[in-house]
Amino acid sequence: MATQSPFSFLEGFLQNLPLPNLQPPAWAVDETQRRIILLLNHILSQEKEATSRLARQKNRVVLIQWRTFSLKLTATPAGLLDIAPAQATADLVLTMTDESPLSFIQGALRGDKPAVRIEGDVQLAAEVSWLVDHVRWDIEEDVARVMGDAPAHALGDAVRAMVSALRQFLGKSKTTGVDKAPT
Repeated sequence: MATQSPFSFLEGFLQNLPLPNLQPPAWAVDETQRRIILLLNHILSQEKEATSRLARQKNRVVLIQWRTFSLKLTATPAGLLDIAPAQATADLVLTMTDESPLSFIQGALRGDKPAVRIEGDVQLAAEVSWLVDHVRWDIEEDVARVMGDAPAHALGDAVRAMVSALRQFLGKSKTTGVDKAPT
């Protein structure tokens, strides 16, 4: 007998919640997008190969979409990212196809890549795929600059243990989910 995931109730509840179509103010969206760009550029600037690959794609525009959220990025000549002008035509459109926020978060915690529909330039898509596969944020190194090496390493160990426990839990709940056929 298949056991239903405890998350399915929460997901159904959230999807059926009668919320008005709330949109954040434009200034909040703009500021959030700028903070995301700063974080991405910080991560990219630590990888010379990543910046050289992005520099070859200068002025190319990538549109990333998920539900009602979108972010239009352009590669700079320095090999970093910037917000593309609103009127810029996207060379590549990446649309996250999983509509459920809970499924999206569960997949991210498991380390799964989200399901994405890709439209546009194949070469640019290959570069973006390489960046996703090879660029990682060494957050422990950034924390070490503030706290020192030993506390940063201890904090990193604790976070890795928590993530491992979450992945193990999600892996077990995934195998006992409603998708499993009764025997």
